[in-house]
Amino acid sequence: MPLTMPIRTVLIEDVVSYAEALQRYIEISDSGVECTGVFGSAEQALAQLPGDPPDVAVVDINLPGMSGIELVARLKEICPGVLCLILTTYEDGVPIFDALKAGACGYILKRAPAEEIVSAIVQVHSGGSPMSPQIARRVVNFFHRQPSSDQPDAVSEREREVLQLLAEGSMYKEIAGQLGISLDTVRTHVRKIYEKLHVHSRTGAVLKYFGKSR
Repeated sequence: MPLTMPIRTVLIEDVVSYAEALQRYIEISDSGVECTGVFGSAEQALAQLPGDPPDVAVVDINLPGMSGIELVARLKEICPGVLCLILTTYEDGVPIFDALKAGACGYILKRAPAEEIVSAIVQVHSGGSPMSPQIARRVVNFFHRQPSSDQPDAVSEREREVLQLLAEGSMYKEIAGQLGISLDTVRTHVRKIYEKLHVHSRTGAVLKYFGKSR
């Protein structure tokens, strides 16, 4: 069922045929997603988006000029409300973790069906962190490690509980129910976690706390 308000989404992709095909699918899908712009480079996006920020930016990593990873980091600084979804052919470790640490909320491979990509946009907007299965496996391997030794006291015991549930993919409402606290308290804990770990997203927080350096 479509959302009441459309999810305003931009595509930042230099392969014109791919961008146009995805835009067409968004336009005909009954998903509640609206494509409000297509940009062929990070520089073009940065020139336009601050004046009219979308809800979600779908970003290719391998852009001409500034990379998609650097673009995500810049957008998180100047348009902190914009949620960034990486869409790329890369599935090796370095781009994945660099993109997530820069502030991306999800990472989908280009070979995924258009329906899956649009579903990922909806998930990001709803507070999720969608990932293609191959990407999720790499990230899960990071989650299985012990907390980094240089951050043992960065968060409180309650914040560690919240982090663990975030790592498991729980939504804020689910975390509130499991811990017996209010939704506002969950948001406060998450905000403090982000501040302490110097990150801007759920995935960034989990990677920073549970992942050890490569």
